[in-house]
Amino acid sequence: MSFKMSWLARVSVCVAVALSSLTAVPALADAQHQAAYETKTVRTATGTHQISTRDLQCLSEALYFEARGEGSAGQQAVAEVILNRVDHPRFPKTVCGVVNQRGQFTYNKGARIREKGTYARVQKIAMAALAGAPRTLTNGATYFHARGVRPSWTKRFERTIRIGSHTFYRSDRRMASN
Repeated sequence: MSFKMSWLARVSVCVAVALSSLTAVPALADAQHQAAYETKTVRTATGTHQISTRDLQCLSEALYFEARGEGSAGQQAVAEVILNRVDHPRFPKTVCGVVNQRGQFTYNKGARIREKGTYARVQKIAMAALAGAPRTLTNGATYFHARGVRPSWTKRFERTIRIGSHTFYRSDRRMASN
């Protein structure tokens, strides 16, 4: 086969692959909404799962900035809180909606990720959480705070556990106010 024919065959394959991937995602008005429909295949012990790349990015960034100094259990616990909120009627219904909810998370959304190895580790935890890892660490917590602070809302909710430097609370069981 001549060089030109070989090159033409490779280009044809690339075009075919590109066109087939375009038809898998509905045509949307802007790139931000289209990114919400892009998925990544993740294989876990429980099977193969499709997760939103946008949810993965939002959850990974939240774990990086909120819990990068924690061990894996502390990072998993923060992921549980975010996903518990997604499932709770009082919070937004998407991971990005929860993470970007005004006044809920303290990190600067425009901050740069400087520790690539740490980010890779939290991204694995985020993938597992989004793929359906059991949420058994926080006993249904929907709130948490770092050890060095004591928000006023802590008196209203049931404390479930302390993991690393974070304390976790469940909002569905209000404490008696005597």
